[in-house]
Amino acid sequence: MKKIEMRTILKIGIIIAILMIVSVFFSLINIGNNKIYKNISVGGIEVSKKERQEAEEIIKKLYRQKQLNGILLKHNDFELNISFEQLGVNPEIEKSIEKAFGIGRVGNIFANNYAILFSNFFKKDVDINYNINEHNLEVCINDIESKLPDTKIDASYSVEGDELIISKGKQGVLINKDELKKEIIENIENLNEINNVIEIPVTEEKPEEIDIAQIAENIKKDPQDAYLSKDPLEVHADENGVELGISIDEAKNILAEEKDEYILPLKITEANKKVADLGENAFPNLLSTYTTNYDASNINRDNNLVLAASKLNGKIVNPGEEFSYNQTIGKRTIENGFKEAKAYAGGEVVLSVGGGICQLSSTLYNSVLLANLEVTDRHNHYFKTSYVPEGRDATVSWGALDFKFKNNRKYPIKIETKVGDGVATINIYGIKQDDDYTVIIESNVTNIIASKTEYQTDTTLKRGTEMTTQRGENGCTSETYKSLLKNGIVVSKTLISTDTYNALPTIIKKNE
Repeated sequence: MKKIEMRTILKIGIIIAILMIVSVFFSLINIGNNKIYKNISVGGIEVSKKERQEAEEIIKKLYRQKQLNGILLKHNDFELNISFEQLGVNPEIEKSIEKAFGIGRVGNIFANNYAILFSNFFKKDVDINYNINEHNLEVCINDIESKLPDTKIDASYSVEGDELIISKGKQGVLINKDELKKEIIENIENLNEINNVIEIPVTEEKPEEIDIAQIAENIKKDPQDAYLSKDPLEVHADENGVELGISIDEAKNILAEEKDEYILPLKITEANKKVADLGENAFPNLLSTYTTNYDASNINRDNNLVLAASKLNGKIVNPGEEFSYNQTIGKRTIENGFKEAKAYAGGEVVLSVGGGICQLSSTLYNSVLLANLEVTDRHNHYFKTSYVPEGRDATVSWGALDFKFKNNRKYPIKIETKVGDGVATINIYGIKQDDDYTVIIESNVTNIIASKTEYQTDTTLKRGTEMTTQRGENGCTSETYKSLLKNGIVVSKTLISTDTYNALPTIIKKNE
């Protein structure tokens, strides 16, 4: 029995010795190898038999190409390019290369030899961690959805004088956000995919039904007189009493008709004393001001700006109240006094009723930012604007895009507008508070999107001739920051928006 045990032990010892000799010999063979071992890839890219620096350059070159191209999102004729910078992509390429190089080197002699031997017969891929900013990605997708030309529009309403205006809404599409988010991430992580084009996944949706009972409840309020109290000075805002002027059943009968817009009467009970009746004492301090310029020789644009300014001028926003640009200015129609002026639509400069009033909403946006008021709804233009820096515009569209802010101050504010002779100025007045800050807004262009040339056939032109009908302009991505200063010292700096402005194409019409 003892002899059998001794023989077994001897055999095991011999096997171990042979394995050790083989391992040492195998290690000596590979000791001078400074390259990544066979069948190893990083992020799906073959890097075997490459030195660390060489492998790193290969991966970074492929990533830079994808980063330069960005990701083109498409939906029918709609296209929008988003940049990696906008999504906060930060790949850990060096760490992944180091991990790939460490295969067969970081363990003990047996583990290393096994890893080397394994790599000779089986492939091994090392993932790259891309550290994508989830918040930026969600903000980007939400912004894209608002820009789709056929996006679903829910029913909306506004109070104009003694009328309740209800827009029916429109059936349209909504983005499948989880699916789009997944496709964007997969595209970023796939270095083998050269075509960075994603078809936006959408679903067709119907607008929400108009809930007149809920709307009536939302708009109903009792009248309240405005008054001042002193030591310290405080302004107590007025509120008119508002309620539906007809019964819910009567309103439902009106809404049963097939219309895009409904007008219902309201019963207004005015407050006996308005904030405006309190005089300048209610708004003693200039909180902010912002000015933009426009071409006064463009009569229609001037008309639209002056008209919109007249509706905005003197507007008082009480504490906690949300201001809506669309509800304040109203629907832009010929009947309401607006005229056709140049605007952007479908990738081209076109004439649009109310064209130009986005300049006033953008001017207001900047004055609101400088007053440190809370912006609740804002969208950038599809293309860059000429009147404000990148990241400091606010586009509006009736029934779709609005500019909104909330008066987060203790007291009412008053908006003063001055438009004329090519100058638009918006001042915001109120009462200064001890917790006020000096506000600085900074915008930085993070990426340039090159303009392209589009050729269109026009048989009305003389054969063999061409005509440029639209001059292009580069687009860009931008980041905008708001800094708050107290006694000249920066106490906070916040990223308030990341925006994408598409390149305006040069359009050349020709007849070959």
